Amino acid sequence: MKYTHLGRSGLQVSRLCLGTMNFGPKTGEEDSHRIMDEAREAGINFFDTANVYGWDNKGLTEEIVGRWFAQGGGRREATVIATKLYGSMGPGPNDTYLSALNIRQALDASLRRLQTDHIDLYQFHHIDRNTPWDEIWQAMETAVAQGKVIYNGSSNFAGWNIAEAQENARRRSFNGLISEQSIYNLVNRAVEREVIPAAQKYGLGLIPWSPLQGGLLGGILKAQDDGGRRAEGRVQDLLAKHRDQIQAYEELAAELEIEPGILALAWLLHQPAVSAPITGPRTAGQLDDALAALDIELDAETLEKLDAIFPGHKPAPEDYAW
Repeated sequence: MKYTHLGRSGLQVSRLCLGTMNFGPKTGEEDSHRIMDEAREAGINFFDTANVYGWDNKGLTEEIVGRWFAQGGGRREATVIATKLYGSMGPGPNDTYLSALNIRQALDASLRRLQTDHIDLYQFHHIDRNTPWDEIWQAMETAVAQGKVIYNGSSNFAGWNIAEAQENARRRSFNGLISEQSIYNLVNRAVEREVIPAAQKYGLGLIPWSPLQGGLLGGILKAQDDGGRRAEGRVQDLLAKHRDQIQAYEELAAELEIEPGILALAWLLHQPAVSAPITGPRTAGQLDDALAALDIELDAETLEKLDAIFPGHKPAPEDYAW
């Protein structure tokens, strides 16, 4: 396994992050524990979850991870656990967002579900436009002083949100954010305009989610030709929009003799600011595919071919003004 510092911090994380969103809703607890064991054996030390995961049974995913930690054997000590808050966890007016009250309550609830005394990376799942950063950072300063949180990260932030958060933290002599978790893949490269430049300026590691764009980059056309499951919903709409690109992409993957899903992850690992793409396996086999991406070296010619199929963005304002 390869490791890297998460942003400007001294924290070292594996180049792949194990996403747990499927644990509970799509993957049973026994299989979820097996996947976490296999990830640990492979050297993945970075696990990502959120308090809302479990969806119809919010908190279930954290509970599954917590029961895995409770098995002992150094599981908790070997894991950098990242979780998130923002989404609604109850019917009350203060059960959502980033008020100091919800931060305190949501943090304590996640600690109970995860059966741990601290969160290594506590992430804001979304920007809260109605809570001032002084209130948010004061609450997090307290959590850090109490030993309940070590680092903070953001998720789904705009570039200017990152700048505002960091400048406010700087005025308070607080560390602020060390990471940003955004959607980023070959199909969706919007973060290259402003989010990645902001992350690089302020020393945040980028944690891409949905690296396969919901399966669109996982060999979807070949699977359909082979009689596999057909695209549905949003993925079906995206496939209709990007069919020619996906066809060219799968042909390039075949030429390279690399599975499309592995190629998509390998591409992310070659991008600046990326610390660890999130892989969210439903099965142990999908975890094995993700691990294979770590051994792929893409040369400049291949990266240029991928850029030709899926054109990226220059930093703003060059992307749209010059």
